[in-house]
Amino acid sequence: MNAAKVVVIEDEPDILELIEYNLRREGFEVVTAANGRAGLSVIGREKPDLVLLDLLLPGLDGLDVCRRLRAVESTRDLPVIMVTARGEESDVVLGLGVGADDYIHKPFSPRELIARVRAVLRRGPMRESDPDQRVVRGPLVVDPVRHRVAVDGRRLEFTPTEFRLVHFLASHPGRVFTRGQLLDRAIGDRAIVIDRNIDVHVRAVRKKLGSHRDLIETVRGIGYSFREDEGRDV
Repeated sequence: MNAAKVVVIEDEPDILELIEYNLRREGFEVVTAANGRAGLSVIGREKPDLVLLDLLLPGLDGLDVCRRLRAVESTRDLPVIMVTARGEESDVVLGLGVGADDYIHKPFSPRELIARVRAVLRRGPMRESDPDQRVVRGPLVVDPVRHRVAVDGRRLEFTPTEFRLVHFLASHPGRVFTRGQLLDRAIGDRAIVIDRNIDVHVRAVRKKLGSHRDLIETVRGIGYSFREDEGRDV
């Protein structure tokens, strides 16, 4: 089995060396870049399995790099972990909002780094749903084989985490899930993420659903559910 390939985009030499050393020690193939533009070039050439992306990069910053990756078909589903030296939750929200799958704060331990990378790499289709069947709920169609979502026949562009979230909720109409349950199913490894992640992703999904945003309902004090009256196949 081939080793997973990770592209690391980081402008601080000491941090870059630390990340590269620990990833290689755990058997990963590593390719590095010191700025956003070089990173995009490396990603296009190397076709990695995952990207570790620093938020604060010279020139093209991490948010812009992530936006560009999500705007291109070939990298739309590429797992991205945002790396930031800032401790404010607002930076995490920004990263997740532009399509990052997870985040890690500097300084971090090698153990946490490897755990994050492995957790994101092993995420597959969410449990308790059939990955071979389209989910059709009223105007919404979720196709897990083609990894596509459409509303009223119009294709919507979702990040991998957003897709897993809407797929899972639409597969269980009427059931209420706590943020912790959704973190476990849509994000994974919830011991190292925050409940706020789910709120950010739900807000992004609702925005993309537009006039059908109320398909995902907030259950105050508990979490979220997919509207039950859209639970029938059509």
